[in-house]
Amino acid sequence: MLFERGRNVYVLDGDTLRTTLNVDLGFSDEDRAENVRRTAAVAGVFADAGFIVICALISPFAADRELARSACPGGFHEIYVACDLATAEKRDVKGHYVRARRGELAHFTGISSPYEVPENPDYVVDATGLRIEESASGLLEYIEARVLEGRTALR
Repeated sequence: MLFERGRNVYVLDGDTLRTTLNVDLGFSDEDRAENVRRTAAVAGVFADAGFIVICALISPFAADRELARSACPGGFHEIYVACDLATAEKRDVKGHYVRARRGELAHFTGISSPYEVPENPDYVVDATGLRIEESASGLLEYIEARVLEGRTALR
């Protein structure tokens, strides 16, 4: 939708980054922090080049999100995709939640590792109550209203 509007956009997807830039990281608290730090640094570089950058990560700790904000001062927008655990488990096409509940995945967010809900996100996507199209439309409206000239990073 952003491309159709002529915007320069890049998505930094957590799954892709885990198999490339962050392949050396696990899921300990320290590795999660480093994953967020590296991704934020890359997002800042893209934002400096005029891109809208969407970082699709699970960032469970508030302190790490604040460090990410500092990588793109004035241009960071914290987007919280709110989803209850039951819905997340139902939509899990990779089977991660089943494996985590069996104890096969250590440090799994929401099961054996905590998630700190953002206290003051810039925008909330209700992934439990809205269809994907509705969520995307709302986010697009937010971006068009709050992101000026395509020079910011979203996470």
